[in-house]
Amino acid sequence: MPLEQENILIVDDDVQILELIQRLLQSLNYHTYKAISVKEAIAILQDRSIDLLITDLQMPGVDGLQLVKYVSEHFPDIPKLAVTGFPSVDGALKAMKSGVMDYLIKPFTKDELKNAVQKSLALSQKPAQKIKRSAQGNSFFSEIIGQSESMQNVLNVIDRVKDNKATVFIKGESGTGKELVARAIHYMGKFAAAPFVAVNCGAIPESLLEAELFGYTKGAFTGANDNRSGFFQAANKGTLFLDEIGNASMATQLSLLRVLQEKEIMRVGSQKSEKIDVRVIAATNVDLRELIKNGRFREDLYYRLTVVQIEVPPLRDRKSDIPLLVDKFLFKYGVEYKDRIVKISDEALAALERYDWPGNIRELENSIQRAVIMCDKQVEIGNLPKNLKYQIEFPKQDIFLPLKEVERLHILKVLEATKNNKSKAAEILQIDRKTLRDKIK
Repeated sequence: MPLEQENILIVDDDVQILELIQRLLQSLNYHTYKAISVKEAIAILQDRSIDLLITDLQMPGVDGLQLVKYVSEHFPDIPKLAVTGFPSVDGALKAMKSGVMDYLIKPFTKDELKNAVQKSLALSQKPAQKIKRSAQGNSFFSEIIGQSESMQNVLNVIDRVKDNKATVFIKGESGTGKELVARAIHYMGKFAAAPFVAVNCGAIPESLLEAELFGYTKGAFTGANDNRSGFFQAANKGTLFLDEIGNASMATQLSLLRVLQEKEIMRVGSQKSEKIDVRVIAATNVDLRELIKNGRFREDLYYRLTVVQIEVPPLRDRKSDIPLLVDKFLFKYGVEYKDRIVKISDEALAALERYDWPGNIRELENSIQRAVIMCDKQVEIGNLPKNLKYQIEFPKQDIFLPLKEVERLHILKVLEATKNNKSKAAEILQIDRKTLRDKIK
């Protein structure tokens, strides 16, 4: 009889059980692959087309449950069948929650294995899962979204400062939305009709920053062919947002201090000061206190900037807000790329909620944008980037195996490659058959 189309990967650290399951499956005309460790299994999964995973749960080092989680996210279409010689209700529940379709207890008969395999393969085409949406209860304050306690604290401070011109200092990691906070302060308050000017101090060369901020007079430096106003003049009566303020030179810091103290500016090349009415909001993703210790930031300017402080929490500290943010970005990019609202599966959303988001909201938005482009009707786990899916941390000691164990694993691989032809295996290993038999024993 010809082999079935399905390729089945068997994973077990017990070679005898591994070969037993292989023989049973081959007698049922399935094509099989074997692996004696999770690491070897992953290598096969990445190199072969697998239709069913059968794995032992109790294995040394990285266990089968971690393999199931890995396959559930990296290869979501592959059904999983677990086998174990140490059954427990807790173990069965964990396996099922991780995506296992059936659970076999050793020892099992050929018919039990056959039925479990057929059932798992039949159920692999699962219906579309229910979509968990959280359209109700969104908390919007301008463009800021968040119901977590930390974000509610941020919104409360914004509400208190939006109608006055006190200097505000916003601290937060890159991608947390510091500029959104600054815009909310401006546009939600009574000065919303006045200009809002955002300046990234890190994007302007240090030698030009002072001239860009305060303007310059004709002839102040080479290339200054006319009088020119700066960002402060452009933001008069409104708000000037100075992002990455830690990049400002000491000379520029001194000029900023004078602006905050005297409410007046002086153009580069001019001896005449100009009165200015600007609310300054500064932001940074670095610790200014460390810069002060290293002599790179003025302490007196620091205290002038931090009249009111707002610390925007990283996304990893407010994961309860992730479904709200995901809804926002799904709507935005669904309409842009698909002409409709795109949904997301429970598994994909769970992966997003589990990830720590070192790039914060900016990284989340980019991930959703990519997923919407790659998906069909809804975002599935397979549409997410690999780094968002379940990862296995292999123990470091697994790299340095005893020499006997390395030899054992190599002999097993050669025997498998030669289909247990000991003469051929001995020839490849460059030992005689008697030595090979002794080592097998």
